[in-house]
Amino acid sequence: MAHIDKVKEEIGWLKVVFAILLATDISLVAWLVQNHGSVRLFFLIIGLVGVFLVTFVIVWVNRVARRKINKLGEL
Repeated sequence: MAHIDKVKEEIGWLKVVFAILLATDISLVAWLVQNHGSVRLFFLIIGLVGVFLVTFVIVWVNRVARRKINKLGEL
């Protein structure tokens, strides 16, 4: 398999991971908004930590994908 095809496959995989993480992040935020008054503080804190971690991973995946897209443009 040519190097350009490998980079394209990696970008495709990163798009899938990005979409899953984005859906997870939106779901966590929606859960926090809906349950902020009826759930224990511990679970709210865990939810907030989860949102921050997932958001951080989304930003990281986005940066990796952009680097690969730029690399693809150079090939």
